[in-house]
Amino acid sequence: MAEATVFERIIRGEIPCHRVYEDDRVLAFLDVAPQSRGHLLVVPKEAKATIGELSDESAAALGRALPRLARALARAVGTPHLNVLQNNGAPAGQTVHHVHFHLIPRFGPAGAAGSGLQVAWKPGALGAREGAETAAAIAEEVARDADA
Repeated sequence: MAEATVFERIIRGEIPCHRVYEDDRVLAFLDVAPQSRGHLLVVPKEAKATIGELSDESAAALGRALPRLARALARAVGTPHLNVLQNNGAPAGQTVHHVHFHLIPRFGPAGAAGSGLQVAWKPGALGAREGAETAAAIAEEVARDADA
């Protein structure tokens, strides 16, 4: 059996955390290595590594919790600005292999100390043919998943 992730151990109460929200399927707590004040981690209690592995019930519970937490976080820390980050798989930067979302408040101008997550966005270009082919392939897979 695989060793429990740090999030599984937090969920079980083996590792302390600063809990801000909990229900039957979701736990939210302060990140111990925050990008900014109020940086939250939101985790499903279902132990799955990637978002595509989650049950519909856990995904729906996360979907309900995230906006509530974003509103509460905005009021608590005094800024409505935040980044929502979910790294899905090691190549995407995931280091704890248990689905989790970061809610990272943004303060002041980008790049200022303590302002929050810094993202270097390098946009590409989507051609009409590539867009049509990629959209069709994804739509086909969505339909296949719905039929399963």
